[in-house]
Amino acid sequence: MLPQSRARSRQPSQSDSHPLPTSRRGVLALAGAAAVAPLLPGCGGGSSPEPYLPATIAWGRNAIREATAAQGGKARAASVALLHEDRLVWQEAFGIAGSVPHTLATPETRFNVGSVSKVLAALAVMILVDRRQLELDAPVVGYLPQFKMLSPGYRDITVRHLLTHASGLPGTHLHHLFAFAPLPGYAAELEATLADLHLKHAPGTMAVYCNDGFTLVERIVAAVTGQAYPAFVQTAIFNPLGMARSSYTLQPLPSGSFARGAIGGVEQRQEFVMGHATGGLCTTPGDMMKLAALLLQGGEHGGQRIVSKAGLAELGSMQHPGLRNVLTPDWQPGLGWDSVRHPGLEAAGVVAWQKSGSTMFYTSDFFVLPRARLALLLTGSAAEFMPGPIAEGILLRALHEMGTLRTLPPPVSTAAPALATTSATAVQAVLGIYGRATKPLKALSPDNQRIDLRVWSAKAQGWEPLSEGLRLRSDGWWWSDAQPAIHYRWEQSEGRRYLLSRERAAAGHYWSTTPLGQQMPPAPGPLPPAWTARLATTWQVANEAPDSIPLAMGAGTATLQELPDLPGYLFWDDSQFLLPLAPDRAGMTVQVPQNAGRDLVELVVTTREQQEWMHAAGWAYRRLG
Repeated sequence: MLPQSRARSRQPSQSDSHPLPTSRRGVLALAGAAAVAPLLPGCGGGSSPEPYLPATIAWGRNAIREATAAQGGKARAASVALLHEDRLVWQEAFGIAGSVPHTLATPETRFNVGSVSKVLAALAVMILVDRRQLELDAPVVGYLPQFKMLSPGYRDITVRHLLTHASGLPGTHLHHLFAFAPLPGYAAELEATLADLHLKHAPGTMAVYCNDGFTLVERIVAAVTGQAYPAFVQTAIFNPLGMARSSYTLQPLPSGSFARGAIGGVEQRQEFVMGHATGGLCTTPGDMMKLAALLLQGGEHGGQRIVSKAGLAELGSMQHPGLRNVLTPDWQPGLGWDSVRHPGLEAAGVVAWQKSGSTMFYTSDFFVLPRARLALLLTGSAAEFMPGPIAEGILLRALHEMGTLRTLPPPVSTAAPALATTSATAVQAVLGIYGRATKPLKALSPDNQRIDLRVWSAKAQGWEPLSEGLRLRSDGWWWSDAQPAIHYRWEQSEGRRYLLSRERAAAGHYWSTTPLGQQMPPAPGPLPPAWTARLATTWQVANEAPDSIPLAMGAGTATLQELPDLPGYLFWDDSQFLLPLAPDRAGMTVQVPQNAGRDLVELVVTTREQQEWMHAAGWAYRRLG
């Protein structure tokens, strides 16, 4: 649900581990013609009766076993399914689903797949478009007349904007999102909360990963069908496809039927995700291959049409040709998909639709290759499990073993190109602090030729080295001799300067470009007295239920300060810069595409019994001290 990198590659801003998130930023860091023939089952724990793609399976099995056996927070359990045409050629589970009682994971073991759920949400919308109950480019207010926000532009948000992360909504409503018990009312509460918030950018100007948009889809589906979103998906998708082991986390599952997560090595109870459309699907890889088969077979199952060919084509079409702020054209998102031309498979000449997802306890990657007629889901029971490189490796080897690829693509070269010249003026222009949703970055230069990057450390309350001695090269990127697999550059768009990274991604045979942050201009003036009086304070979340998973993982406090490096800005939770809008409100200040600008907050101060409370992303904080 909360992927930090669509390529599932390590981002430089995420180099430190988060075994126990201690704040909102920690939670957000964790936190896929003819009728389909019956899928042929693979054998969990072994090869299929008629071995097919044996070399691929052997490689994948070894890679998954290594990942699940590794220490340091890797998955205690994992599960995979690989489909070719209508044949389930491999299905296997690894590790332990639970230890009390001791239960081995099987292909029937369920996992929460987080944001892979968004593919189901987009499919549900297209089914309603087929039924003429929805229009993709119709305003949301046409279906939810009570929906409103403080920014007038909310009236321009369309259903398509919600499904493509282009709505401008702040990001992720945290209150009661993850818990050890079902907590009803999440989607309705989000809608009510948005009435007192602003947009972070005008709808349709850029794509910034946004869970809240998919939660609003739940409200729209309920409004036009009269069914709760989980019930509609059950009747329109799960039941027709025979996805008997797929559901949303509405009630406890039988013990031993799902993979358990852990906190600090201690096994936990079932994880419930209240954002159903954005991240609440609980399923098995085998069940997801039934969905994949529907997509590969043109929207029909067993002679029954589930979604039109036109609707299916829309799901797999690149959705952002008209956006004004696109810094990374190598990523081409679809409806609900992170990419409909995944760059790792595109580099090998193969079209792939891909969606990753994560929750507090699980990570997953879902691929559908419509022309090669392959699909795969890999999932594991730890937020630190990285399925992307393994999933890409399996698919590339399957394509090679099938004869689609003559050879596996070689790793990209990290040999630095020739040095290029730059001016002191050009260097000085890019220096400064770069804001984003997580800990900010700082660019400085020792000699007006080289650039050093620093990252903010909440623990040290200062700047720590990220990349030293960057020098401009003939390819237009800034390289460090000490880190040849990751490079940086600066671009301007819509009047803002952005810092981007390029790094060797996932399976290692292609580069992935990511916007990292937006250069912060000087503040318009000093902080007003009401906000100055709140500086150097700590705030404690006070409205989460006792069953809250974030609280169990140590989240719940945030600080408010002003950095000497950037006076006039409020610095919230050691991560985000805000500007006062009023004595009791502070607003968002950055507009960064993709992930670095996601999950921004607007601070709203209220008073209860002569005590100030701070509200951010659905959490209500009580002031400490």
